[in-house]
Amino acid sequence: MPGIHRHTQLKARRGYRERVEILAFVIGVALMVVGLAVSIALHELGHLWPAKKFGVRVGQYMIGFGPTLWSRRIRGTEYGFKALPIGGYISMAGMYPPSPQATSRSGRAAGGFFATMVQDARDANDETLHGDDDTHVFYRLPVFKRVVVMLGGPVMNFLLAIVLFSILLTGIGLQTATAEVARLSECVPTSSTSSTTAAECADSAPAAPAEAAGIQPGDTIVSIDGQPVADFAEATDIIRSSPGEQLTFVIERDGTEQTLQVTPATIQTEVTDADGTTTTQEVGFVGIGPTVEYVKQPIWSGAQMAVQNVGAVAGIIWQLPVKVWDTAVSLVTGQERDPDGPLSIVGAGRLSGEVAAADSPILNRVAGYLSLLASLNIALFVFNLIPLLPLDGGHVAVALWDGLKRAWAKLFHRPPPKPVDATKLVPVTFVVVIALIAMGAVLILADIFNPVSLF
Repeated sequence: MPGIHRHTQLKARRGYRERVEILAFVIGVALMVVGLAVSIALHELGHLWPAKKFGVRVGQYMIGFGPTLWSRRIRGTEYGFKALPIGGYISMAGMYPPSPQATSRSGRAAGGFFATMVQDARDANDETLHGDDDTHVFYRLPVFKRVVVMLGGPVMNFLLAIVLFSILLTGIGLQTATAEVARLSECVPTSSTSSTTAAECADSAPAAPAEAAGIQPGDTIVSIDGQPVADFAEATDIIRSSPGEQLTFVIERDGTEQTLQVTPATIQTEVTDADGTTTTQEVGFVGIGPTVEYVKQPIWSGAQMAVQNVGAVAGIIWQLPVKVWDTAVSLVTGQERDPDGPLSIVGAGRLSGEVAAADSPILNRVAGYLSLLASLNIALFVFNLIPLLPLDGGHVAVALWDGLKRAWAKLFHRPPPKPVDATKLVPVTFVVVIALIAMGAVLILADIFNPVSLF
């Protein structure tokens, strides 16, 4: 039975493709986990290196949270990995000044829950101190050194993003529609959304102007009406703005330049204004499709891309509560999510899996992964600069406030003030942590049940 045998073969091939896609998806997720772990490790190294350089005693350097999977003590610091790869930390001695001597040690501070939290934080901090004269502690560092230590982590993420974007743009290149013609349309469509393949062209449909003028696949457009053309976008702008007007095309074919006369046909297209109003316009059409190639960008393009992404992510972070609320609404109602909204680690992993399983050349998938990982590091950079404890930006704010108090006292010839006791902000830190956990939970649920998809 040839028909049954052929059906069995097709079914087997389809099953094989599905298994390959699943495997590729899993590999993509695993690569994102590894990339995230490297990003976290470098972030914490950004704190560790200057802290040790400035003489601060560092008890632990850990990647992840929860139970310890592996650790080793080297020169007084325990380095290790924990079970949950969702963050990391270093434990520096004397993050805060010693507890006030008058503080009660009875086991529960007066004032209730938050007062107890403050005292617990002070007790934990006191355990890292070696007496009141301990000099290898964080709080005794000059203000600028404390700022350097706390900014070291986010800066490492920013530098890693620059490296990844540089590999993407300069090493691989940016996908660009070039001025080389890859294909020609068979006919003039009735609108910009109509098909122009031979099978779908009506007998009465006029031939596409490019084919009628003698343009061939492989030709490179050099100029149009005397205007040099560097890529397909520039050629498109000239063509669309010249419906019914004869244009002089200079094309290069087999190393020789030729001049052709092409008159763009007039078609209708819908244009949406900035205020959302849709209108119909007449534009020019000649029927050429571009060759898409990776065009390598200048070495500084990676840094430029990183800076541009910082601005975009900062705009999202600024509206994070609203964005998370919108995500929660879309989760409950089943509406489509904002593709430019925030993602959790689960969402980033899913996108990485989709990129790995995509039916596209391997170079495209590598480029997609690098772009995702670089964007994730930009998000880590911006998010950690928020001036709220326990984030790095919160510790920077405390250090700057301490420096401002000292500068004010010096200006008015007053005695140096006591170091700022950030343990008093533990209640605020608690609220921030609860808010972050809640927003993270919403994003994780949304990324599981109503995920953003690239395709």
